Amino acid sequence: MALNYIFVFFFVIAFVIALIKFIFLGDTLTFKLVVEGMLDMAEVAVMDIALPLAGVMTFFLGILNVGEKAGAINVLARVIGPFFNKLFPEVPKNHPANGQMIMNFAANMIGLDNAATPFGLKAMQSLQELNPKPDTASNAQIMFLVLHTSGLQIIPLSIIAQRAILGAESPSDIFIPCVVGTYVTTVVSMLITATWQRINLFNRTVMLGLGGLTAFISLMLFYLAQLPKEQIETVSVVFGNSVLLLIVAGFLLGGLYKKINVFDSFIEGAKGGFSTSVTIIPYLVGMLVAISAFRSCGAMTYLVDGLKYLFSFASFNTEFTDALPVALMKPLSGSGARALMIDAMKEFGPDSFIGRLVCIFQGSADTTLYIVALYFGSVGIKNTRYAIVAGLIADFVGVLAGIWLGYLFFH
Repeated sequence: MALNYIFVFFFVIAFVIALIKFIFLGDTLTFKLVVEGMLDMAEVAVMDIALPLAGVMTFFLGILNVGEKAGAINVLARVIGPFFNKLFPEVPKNHPANGQMIMNFAANMIGLDNAATPFGLKAMQSLQELNPKPDTASNAQIMFLVLHTSGLQIIPLSIIAQRAILGAESPSDIFIPCVVGTYVTTVVSMLITATWQRINLFNRTVMLGLGGLTAFISLMLFYLAQLPKEQIETVSVVFGNSVLLLIVAGFLLGGLYKKINVFDSFIEGAKGGFSTSVTIIPYLVGMLVAISAFRSCGAMTYLVDGLKYLFSFASFNTEFTDALPVALMKPLSGSGARALMIDAMKEFGPDSFIGRLVCIFQGSADTTLYIVALYFGSVGIKNTRYAIVAGLIADFVGVLAGIWLGYLFFH
């Protein structure tokens, strides 16, 4: 139901603002801008997102099917099983969904978004098979989705690359704040959803799992902090892509070892790639066009200006308000937030406080509404329950953490 109200709200607000501008300001362009933005975004949703995703989906679902038949996914499920059994009590032990979720989280962590999406959609389909109410999100699906929206990433490669393009003196100086920010968002996502689902996280298994993740991220940060600044991006590129290639090669070799027909297994799994991409097109078009209407009418600008006005009465430093457009746009549109991040770095400079803070915002969470539409749309879920609320609360905490980290490191 939440998506239903959000969808209607965006269009109604766009119409009301455009009408007010026309009646009271004589603005005849807003209606045109909103409609053009809607039509452009409808094309982008299909041609630039869904269709390119079909190719990536086809390849990685084929590879994933080989991995499942070779037993690799089951091995991953057994390794991480005790931890996931606490977070996802509805999912049976050694169920393929556990391994698929691990693949999704791992790909996200090393910054391989294109690979993460097919793994995530496959995991959502596996969780849907366990769902007693096919049109309503299960607890396991909500936990998976909210954790995914936290955007846990230890290699913010695209942000570092963009800073380098814009001439930052040290493009990777936002590395540690971004990782800490996304880690905080992930932990908060887990706590919020577990509280909603009455899952006790304060047990030995979960604490060991979180401790292991914390230790891994800390060691990674410690290692990278010792490297010269110019080497961090190189190491990130090599590490992320080599891990992905290792997974592909490992699955294929595992298939040969198990004496399965690797190519036939690949084709069998790949067949679902295009059909999945076609399934999500209506959900993507609907949500992205609604977001475009909200942006094009100027509602986002008014919201940011209103917040700046309110913060102007505060007794504390409010310099961070110039970075708020990125924070507010991030849950709605990843490409929109990226564009605002680039604009801010061009206006204030990539090495300015604002230039760095927008990068922290961009790297501290993922695009909540887009992910809800994409993942739940792929399995036909209409009732999202509290998934959006939990995701947005975690996003808000991520923004607060980002502001604190920005002042701590760069102000």
